[in-house]
Amino acid sequence: MHSVWQEWLGSQAPTEILKTGDVAPAAAGRFIPLSGFALLRASGEDAQNFLQSQLSSDIRLISSQSAQYSTYSNAKGRMQGSFLIWLYQGDYYLLLKADIADRVRQRLSMFILRSKVKLERVDAGWGLVGLISDEALSNHDATGLKVSATEREVRIQLDATSALLLFESPQPADLARLATQMRLADEAFWTLRDIRAGIGWVSAATYEAFVPQMANMEVIGAISFQKGCYPGQEIVARTQYLGKVKRRMYRVLASIALEPGQPLFGEETGEQAIGAVVESVALEGGTWEGLVVVQSAAWEEGVHYQSLQGPLLEKLELPYSVD
Repeated sequence: MHSVWQEWLGSQAPTEILKTGDVAPAAAGRFIPLSGFALLRASGEDAQNFLQSQLSSDIRLISSQSAQYSTYSNAKGRMQGSFLIWLYQGDYYLLLKADIADRVRQRLSMFILRSKVKLERVDAGWGLVGLISDEALSNHDATGLKVSATEREVRIQLDATSALLLFESPQPADLARLATQMRLADEAFWTLRDIRAGIGWVSAATYEAFVPQMANMEVIGAISFQKGCYPGQEIVARTQYLGKVKRRMYRVLASIALEPGQPLFGEETGEQAIGAVVESVALEGGTWEGLVVVQSAAWEEGVHYQSLQGPLLEKLELPYSVD
């Protein structure tokens, strides 16, 4: 997060920041400065072709008005990163988890070779805010991942009630203006938003843990099965066409904190792990909500956290179907 925003946030009284256990008035939206994400920028005349050759989505479909989810995998099809990508002033911007940003940039840069592409981390020059409303955000198209931009501001509409807002060269006045319209909220609100939307981000804890379909990436449009080759493409295609995906990502409720990357177990497989935690967030009343990747068949006997003696997880609904 940009230092000037950190200073502004530090000046706010803790009681003014909504937590996930708080309930804001129905008409009040929430704005959430986000520090858990980073930005990569791919520029140069070969940027589109380079990204097309490395990522799982069809980069050619991205325009200045539309964004796209995507993934990056190793040769075995295991994800090393997941992204939200858009085009701004002729360059591609890739949003990803901050704790893997440098690692992913270095890995991708190995394959630039003689391509006319510059790949750099640029989040130090941007401010990122999540917007959530209990009612539809007005005056913005809520169909698909629509992008609108001005000289120093980019807005990505994720769904009817949530959007991402990015400020180039952010200023304290940006947050102060939002504070006159919405309530300042803790970043956990945004984590909960992604969990309930079924968006599972690759993080340091889940690096190379999952094939894209295990995290439902084809459901959210992050995989194209019509494009050419990219790292892991053979595994991704084989998983899609030659057999049922045995592990899927599910939304769950738990009685204790769920740590990303921690294993899950089922009665039939004994001490052999059947999945792992993707993300979680604390709710009021001492419960936790999260996303997990687990063998689909294991729900019949129950899914346990960390060991067979660990607490059972309760499966909740996602906004899309995976079974």
